[in-house]
Amino acid sequence: MTSAAKDVRFEGISVYLERNVQDNDAEIRFEVTGTSDGLTALTVSGPGERKVIDIKTPDSKLGIRKLAIESPEPADDRIVKADFPAGAYRFEGNTSRGAPLRGEAHLSHVFPEPAAFEYPRSGQKDVPAADLTLRWSVPKGIESCVIVIEQTGSPYEIRALVPASAKTFTVPKGFLRAGQAYTLAIGTVAKDGNRSFIETSFTTARER
Repeated sequence: MTSAAKDVRFEGISVYLERNVQDNDAEIRFEVTGTSDGLTALTVSGPGERKVIDIKTPDSKLGIRKLAIESPEPADDRIVKADFPAGAYRFEGNTSRGAPLRGEAHLSHVFPEPAAFEYPRSGQKDVPAADLTLRWSVPKGIESCVIVIEQTGSPYEIRALVPASAKTFTVPKGFLRAGQAYTLAIGTVAKDGNRSFIETSFTTARER
């Protein structure tokens, strides 16, 4: 799903683009997992040796083990692509024990085709709060899908990563409430990690 580090001393590194199809905005995301020891320094350099991330934790003895960094989301993906060219991104870090970490991940500018909602319908207002099964379809060549369900006006959400072969998802019992508005997003994930999200909204039926 994401680009793997060539240096095994990093547990994981990736760089990918994420877009919202309806809003036509996009962002870049960097994800880094060090070793069991925290990172006290991390730099990421893109094509042309241009440094795009430079982080240090000089007063921490533990450092930071895992980082997820994202850019703003301009309403034109050409802005993000111009600032972060496609190609190899070099990750370099140091652990709290002084061990050097190095790895490389590749950024693509190609977005996957989005999924298509089948159920619930956009704006549907009589969706059952119990035993709701979401349905969608995806184009060929997708690695996986991200499912996000958010309750409007609350911090509660469900986020799940499912295989591309999955075309349904049953919402866990007790999450949905009667007469509440929800946002549903489905993101198709390409083999290079890039993601295309579509969003819809629905409202659960009121209690009778």
